[in-house]
Formats: sequence, structure tokens, C-alpha cells
Amino acid sequence: MHLRRLIVAAVILPFMYFYIMYLPSEYFFLLLVVISLLAMWEFCSMYRVRGILRYATLLLGASVICVAYFSEDHLWDSMIIAVMTIAVIRLFSKRDPVSSLPDISSPVVGLLYIPGLLSFQALLKKGGSEWIIFLYGSVWASDSMAYYIGKGIGKTRLYREVSPNKTVEGAAGSVIGGILGALIFRVALIRQLTASDAIFIGIMVGIISIIGDLVESMFKRDAGVKDSGAIIPGHGGVLDKVDGALFAGPVLYWILTVMKIMD
Repeated sequence: MHLRRLIVAAVILPFMYFYIMYLPSEYFFLLLVVISLLAMWEFCSMYRVRGILRYATLLLGASVICVAYFSEDHLWDSMIIAVMTIAVIRLFSKRDPVSSLPDISSPVVGLLYIPGLLSFQALLKKGGSEWIIFLYGSVWASDSMAYYIGKGIGKTRLYREVSPNKTVEGAAGSVIGGILGALIFRVALIRQLTASDAIFIGIMVGIISIIGDLVESMFKRDAGVKDSGAIIPGHGGVLDKVDGALFAGPVLYWILTVMKIMD
């Protein structure tokens, strides 16, 4: 399993770097749409959202990404329209009002959780492709350090009820990995950050990545599944791979906005 993870990472990471850094920005927009569609499909499968509600949720999620990319001032409006549309579809697609709130809540939470959070990556991309590399590089460094330290020396359970395999030692590794990733990508790509700024961002990324991972674990445990999907050999589903970045993206955007690095 470890070897498979390394092989997949060795193939995907260089491809993603060149894809994000050297192709026109429209290609990154398409990538976000694809990630949103795949992750939303997995989320809908976990919570058994079927029929017209599932397909409407997928399309509405893609529309939220489109608005974030092309007209960010209307992002909140697009989310409200999406929620209203889900409610109206449930109203007319099933006459029995019983279970209407559960039927609506899963798609709505999915829309907020996946395309809603992914939309911040569209905003980061407008500040430069290097911020997307910085985000994912720091998150993946955080995840990797958490995984290997947790496997190697982890003993103290972090949150047994939600994710029995996560440890306090692994969480500390996540913070260390976030710091290392932020410092490495600062030197390689983003010289405008000071070392202290990079360390602060790395700490925040390390912490929030663990939280994002735990949130997805909470959803999976509630839904009774081990992985969100199996599209990536040795890595689970798309949602399993972007769970930390979903939460880290908005946090990075807000930090850069406060620092006046991001307009």
C-alpha cells in the first residue's frame, strides 16, 4: 500500500505542477469543475442522494465554481439560488413531505462543503498559479508528515470516535509538515512571503488540514463508509484527497487578504 501511494503521487504531482503553472487559467477552472463533480458524486453516493436531486446538485455545484471564477461578486447569490433550487426540486419531485428536510439537507451541505469551499481556490488562482501550488504543496506535506509520523510513533488517539487511527503525534507531524512545506514553497516560488509569515501559514495549514480530514471522517463514519470512493489507487476517492485542501483553501485566502497580499 505504501509503495502504491508513492507511485501514484510520483506520477500525479509533477503532472499537476505543470498543468497548473503552465497551462492557461481556463484549464484550472475546468479542473476545479471536474474535482467538484467527482467529489460531489462521492458525497451524494455516501448519503444516498439519488435521481434528479443528485444530478441537480452536481450541476448546481459546477455553477457555483463558474460564478466564483467568472463573477466572484455574485458567489453568495449563486449559493442562495442553489439552495432554493434544491428545495423547489424536492417540493415538486416527491409529493410526500415526509423526510423532506433530510432529502434537502444532504445536497445543501454537500454544496456548501465541496464547491462552496473549492470556490476559494478559484479566488487564489487569480492571485497567481503559485498560490495553488503553495496550497497543495503545504497540505500534501502536512498530510504526508502526519501519515508517516502517525504510523511510525503514534500512540495517543486524537479523536477515537471520529477517526480511530489518527493520533496526537500524527497531528503534530501535520503541523511540522505544514511548516516545512510552506518554507520550501516560499523559497521555490513565493519570495514575497517572509520566513515568519511562511511559518505562521504553515502552522495554520497543518492545523486546518487535520480538521478538514476529521470533518470528512465524521461524514464517512456517519454514512458508514471507509473511503469516499476508489478512483485513485491506494488513495481512496477524490474527496479523500482534497479534504484538507477544502478547509485550507479559504483559510489561506483569508490570511493573504489580511496580509494584503491577496486583493
